[in-house]
Amino acid sequence: MIWTVAISLLGLMALSIPVGIVLFLLGIGVGEFYSAFPLLRGLGQVVWSSSNSSTLIAIPLFVLLGEILVRGGVAERTYAALDKWLSWLPGGLVHANIATATMFSATSGSSVATAATVATVAMPQAERLNYDPRLFSGAIAAGGTLGILIPPSINLIVYGFLTETSIPQLFSAGLLPGLLMALGFIAITALICTLRPHLGGPSRSFDWQERLGSLLQLVPIIVLFAVVIGSIYAGWATPTESAAIGVVMAALIATTLGSGLNLAAISQALHGTIRISAMIMLVVAGASFLNFAMTSAGLGRQLTEMIGGSGLSPFGTLLLVIALYLVLGFFIETLSLMVATIPIVVPIIAGLGYDKVWFGVLMIVLIEMALITPPVGLNLFVVHGVRKSGSMNDVIMGAIPYVLVMICMIAALIALPGLALWLPSIL
Repeated sequence: MIWTVAISLLGLMALSIPVGIVLFLLGIGVGEFYSAFPLLRGLGQVVWSSSNSSTLIAIPLFVLLGEILVRGGVAERTYAALDKWLSWLPGGLVHANIATATMFSATSGSSVATAATVATVAMPQAERLNYDPRLFSGAIAAGGTLGILIPPSINLIVYGFLTETSIPQLFSAGLLPGLLMALGFIAITALICTLRPHLGGPSRSFDWQERLGSLLQLVPIIVLFAVVIGSIYAGWATPTESAAIGVVMAALIATTLGSGLNLAAISQALHGTIRISAMIMLVVAGASFLNFAMTSAGLGRQLTEMIGGSGLSPFGTLLLVIALYLVLGFFIETLSLMVATIPIVVPIIAGLGYDKVWFGVLMIVLIEMALITPPVGLNLFVVHGVRKSGSMNDVIMGAIPYVLVMICMIAALIALPGLALWLPSIL
């Protein structure tokens, strides 16, 4: 049954059927062929239970927060400010791409939205200053992946909801690895452009008066992040309440310090929020029904017995799970991969003695790799779509060095679990 479900999942997705619908169809199929009970009768209750959670309300709120900042023109000001501080490094504006993506990751919670935002602002500069299109676009695609690791992360919210893990702990656990990975992206960019200077375009320098003056453009984003995340750890607000506070603050920032929010911008922000949130909730509901069907049919028990009978040590089992995510990440969209595997994989990992918070961060880094590896790497398609020229191969080749940084982060998390667990322990 395990292989039948896996092959069916890949086959239906290959037919370009929406992922949420695929999960529902698989759940119905498992119930019809492998269960002695009419599981379809429980569809309504399962969908309602999976959607009726105050925690999940944070998802559309964080999406709306990011949409408001994009539509309000805050992205352009942030990018211009970081350009003044980082363009002197080997690689020039490429570092501004990564830094801007890091800052917007701390507000949007979405990798795709972060990549689209930075690409829209940065691509005209690449063409004007004659940057290498591969490295420039690959850095944007990789930098965008930080949106699901640096809090507030929509994917971490979904992970916490499905595994009943503290979301504030997951947020704090993702912060340090996310910042270290951003520094790793900057370091490998500088190394590449030191060895091959023509890839990085012209380095530019600004005087200290211009740099210090540009800090005013960064203050709103920093304050927004501090209020949203700080209110959670101070115990003043839940993640959902902090997201609502963030939306109000983002609207004030866009109105007073950005280019403003007219009716068209508000309409676009709401439309984008509805579209993204509906997609996420359809996937969550479909995955919940599939997991209900597989549990009722005994799939979880079969998988546990199969892994338990393999004779692998806990570390060997962990490596097997990592390999599984690396392979599946080539073919399955990231959120779908998470919600389809978490209810099966996490209990096994937790049963081996591994911390669920730590594994959540490790899983997100693995998911990040799936965002910039073909053939289903969403960030690759987003950046290529914004470029409107060249080939997809340029973006793919440009992202390869950053995949190596992610592999190093996975190794570091395994060798030093404290990278993820130190901050939650002191908070």
